[in-house]
Amino acid sequence: MSLIRLVTLAYKAILRNGFRTILTMLGIIIGIASVITMLAVGAGTQKSIRDSISSMGSNMLFILPGSDVRGPARAASRARFYDKDLYAIQANSTLLSYISPVINRAGNVKFQAESRATEIYGVEPNYLKIRALEIADGRNFTNSESSRSAKVCVIGKTVVDNLFGTLDPVGQTIRFNTTPFTIIGILKPKGQNAAGMDQDDIIIAPFNTVQKRIIAGRTIRQIVASVADESLTQEAISEVKDILRVHRKLREDAPDDFTIRSQQEMGDMMEASNNVLTALLTAIAAISLLVGGIGIMNIMFVSVTERTREIGLRMAVGAKDSDILRQFLIEAIMISVTGGVIGMIFGVTAAFVLSKVFGWLVVVMPTSIIMSFAVCVATGVFFGWYPAYKASKLDPIEALRYE
Repeated sequence: MSLIRLVTLAYKAILRNGFRTILTMLGIIIGIASVITMLAVGAGTQKSIRDSISSMGSNMLFILPGSDVRGPARAASRARFYDKDLYAIQANSTLLSYISPVINRAGNVKFQAESRATEIYGVEPNYLKIRALEIADGRNFTNSESSRSAKVCVIGKTVVDNLFGTLDPVGQTIRFNTTPFTIIGILKPKGQNAAGMDQDDIIIAPFNTVQKRIIAGRTIRQIVASVADESLTQEAISEVKDILRVHRKLREDAPDDFTIRSQQEMGDMMEASNNVLTALLTAIAAISLLVGGIGIMNIMFVSVTERTREIGLRMAVGAKDSDILRQFLIEAIMISVTGGVIGMIFGVTAAFVLSKVFGWLVVVMPTSIIMSFAVCVATGVFFGWYPAYKASKLDPIEALRYE
């Protein structure tokens, strides 16, 4: 029997039980839609992470007090950075182009009657070069202003929008908690980072000013630096490690009481975490495919039972076992593929709805569509073969007697 004839028979059989077929497809539809949506969100998150790294530069180093060694190294967990640690790196490093200490504090910023919660960062002027931040209006503070603890600051676009509206902020005075700052510059917008944090909701001020007037302490939260050449990142990490171990007088067998991370390394860690989460969500969504496949097998068994006399009659007039096998297998594949195509449409639609509603970056990859189609065919073959095989092995005489 020709393939076209078999497809026609399968199509008619499916239409005879349309509502039951739709219910059978639901598992496939939900499974495929969920998998495509999860993969699109995961790919979008990965792209967001890569874009965030590119915008900040992959040659950044984050030097933090405290070791990442677990266990008995309690002294490492109480480690602190002070100005002398910063000076040691500045004086001895040959592979770093810019270095800046970083301290920060959350609080309220006020301008006239407006007040908003935000965060202030105390840094050196070259921090903007390290973080690839640019001034949209006004200027950055100078080394002289930083050394004499001048009460000046640069603010992000979110702070501008929250406090000033259409008013020009440059030259205005704001208060962070109780400390007044004169705005001398506005940063170009950066948007959200890979972790979903608003990079424009920020105030940047001279390190000494924040340390003395807001933090009222001598410790440094972290040191950030940029490597002169990205290809020398690992050599720079080793150099800074050696400098700090000597400066902090650590014994040869003692663990580091500090941690050095590169921007690329932190990006890789975030991508790895995202990959695990995406894989977990995709695996959960794939359970729907398994349920859908079991539903197809179940409905095909029911169909074989209902059409036993039909099968016997077709065999009696000359239909071969292979014809019966192919007919029922094609029915199973058609149910699976039709459900898969509907699921693909729903999945792509859901991905773009999430993008519009929540502002998420989604990337629908052609490979996920191709993979989904292949999975649909495989599901139809895998779960439809045994019922079809059982149908093809019916005894024609017994089938004709079936009530």
